[in-house]
Amino acid sequence: MRALMKLALLAVVVTLATGAFAQTFAVKGGLNLSTMVMKDNDDTYSDDLKLNPGFHAGITAEFPIAGVFSLETGALLSTRGFRIQEKETFEGGPFEIKETMNLYYLEVPVTGKFTFDAGGVKINGAIGPYVGVGLTGNVKAKASYQGETEKDEAAIHWGSDEENDDFLRGDFGVTIGGGVEINAFRVGVSYALGLANISPYTEDGFTVSNNVLGISVGYVFFRNK
Repeated sequence: MRALMKLALLAVVVTLATGAFAQTFAVKGGLNLSTMVMKDNDDTYSDDLKLNPGFHAGITAEFPIAGVFSLETGALLSTRGFRIQEKETFEGGPFEIKETMNLYYLEVPVTGKFTFDAGGVKINGAIGPYVGVGLTGNVKAKASYQGETEKDEAAIHWGSDEENDDFLRGDFGVTIGGGVEINAFRVGVSYALGLANISPYTEDGFTVSNNVLGISVGYVFFRNK
């Protein structure tokens, strides 16, 4: 866990320190649609989870390697989580439960990127690993029954204690995406598949992993020609 946190922070430092060698600097931000996969040796418990809308925002740096191939990295604030919404009938009345989990990560992707120029439109595709560190988070719940509503909110506890903590801080996985660039403006789509088990509770092979679909817009503010 500490190794993942150190790796993420080191990647941020390296990105900033080697900025003079970067071909391109850009800012990006956009929509995240995230969920989680929860399962153990016997069953999967996340089939009814709904996508949780969130965001990502940060800076990216691109380093030319050879021809159409480059290496892109950056530092992003990115959300993860899920939503639950259930409606049932209890003692003749409608009973509704809503729950939203929001996790906030510092995320550092390192992707190999291929870019092709098609008549003034740059088309790109990228794939590579990412490392994330959980910063903060919360879970919000609301229950409604016969016109009465109760709300609750609690902070996420990060750590490795099975009884008292909710999630491990470290996350890693693979991200794949593509997009276009026109006159320094970028639009892209990506999918990040979490490979790390972020659950401190591991009895019966229980695991939790993050998945997120991202839609982003960006702007190239520096290009070293």
